[in-house]
Amino acid sequence: MRSTSNTSRTRRTVRAAAALVAGALALSLTACGSDDDKSSGGESSPGEESGSSLTLPKLDGTTLSVAAVWTGAEQANFKKVLAEFEKRTGAKVTFVPAQDPIVNFLGSKIAGGQPPDVAMLPQPGAIQQAVEKKWAKPLGAEAKAELAKNYSQGWQDIGAVDGTQYGVYYKAANKSLIWYNAQVFENAGASEPKTWDELLTTAQTVYDSGVTPFSIPGADGWPLTDWFENVYLSQAGPEKYDQLAKHEIKWTDPSVTEALTTLAQIWGKKDYVAGGAGGALQTEFTEAVTQTFTGGDQPKAAMVYEGDFVQVNIGQTKAEVGTDAKVFPFPKVGDTAPVVSGGDAAVILKDSEGAQALATFLASPDAAEIQAKLGGYLSPNKNVDLSAYPNDVQRTIAEALIEAGDDFRFDMSDQAPQSFGGTPGKGEWKDLQDFLKNPTDVAGIQKKLESDAAAAYGN
Repeated sequence: MRSTSNTSRTRRTVRAAAALVAGALALSLTACGSDDDKSSGGESSPGEESGSSLTLPKLDGTTLSVAAVWTGAEQANFKKVLAEFEKRTGAKVTFVPAQDPIVNFLGSKIAGGQPPDVAMLPQPGAIQQAVEKKWAKPLGAEAKAELAKNYSQGWQDIGAVDGTQYGVYYKAANKSLIWYNAQVFENAGASEPKTWDELLTTAQTVYDSGVTPFSIPGADGWPLTDWFENVYLSQAGPEKYDQLAKHEIKWTDPSVTEALTTLAQIWGKKDYVAGGAGGALQTEFTEAVTQTFTGGDQPKAAMVYEGDFVQVNIGQTKAEVGTDAKVFPFPKVGDTAPVVSGGDAAVILKDSEGAQALATFLASPDAAEIQAKLGGYLSPNKNVDLSAYPNDVQRTIAEALIEAGDDFRFDMSDQAPQSFGGTPGKGEWKDLQDFLKNPTDVAGIQKKLESDAAAAYGN
């Protein structure tokens, strides 16, 4: 069973963050700037522009590789960060596209004698596994100093195992947002909901106007786990959330029954889901976003649930955030609106001066501000200048994350052993896909979830 001793202290509700996000997202959002506006381009480096004191070694002749599961615009934007590191140090850095589950991908690379120097791991459970397999190397003094200067203790803790620091959480996510097509809402006379019941009313209003309410990326299991986590956190509360995350209570618990039954109010109404269950199960995340913001006022769906990073995919359409694409916090199902956070950590697999320097750079505001300007990115680094974010919604979400400090709940599936919470076609991902296909079988899915969890956690 995976140890949770280094993450338990950080899994608290983001009450301060929820208040900040809810208040600011009720306002109209300014549109994203153009690609030129967002770029960190120019002749001087971001570090020089901000008067950075970060010192990196000269690494002429050094070659490094960085593996991550990022694709599309997210990958392209991260490559600009790596390009700045190359400019400052003289090193050459290659991006290695990885596949989920990344631990399996890395295992094959290591077995073949070609591990990447650094891997971006999207789950605390994956960091734990990398340490247990003796792949991960501890951070050096410079990287730890940069981390301590720029991160709250909570974000440091979730990158540590048994008191040793291995991970730099370079990227965070607020995974409690629902994005909507503003023209569809206006045409339907729909309003932003604050509660689950209001969300159901809004969905019916949109449906009555002739547009399918929701786009759900069922082909990817992870967004389905995020749907569940938001409902569960708000409905069952933070203590139950923590217990289920550590498998201290079973997936057959009545609190899970209630959450799945609530989810079925949307998932089980085929006219509310673009393409019905069958279509949703063939829809990948990127398509789920873009089909919500293409087609003018007759898109395939009016709303899509996912985190702040959705802006990257909206940017691939003609829609502008704040004008055509707007957002509201995931409505509260219970007493409080949920705020679930996720993140990706840089972990060194081949210890060297170059790899340590890259980890140090990724722990700095210099690196984060490059990607912040490009949109669709959120940093847990408390010293990132909020003006680096390209629009009001992103600045608000970033400020909320920093104001919350250590008071947040991390994505539940990312805390689980990867075989349960992070593997396509297996565990929670597959079970919730099956539930999307047949939302009437709550008890059957609970039994399957519990069986898979027990096998993964070893209890």
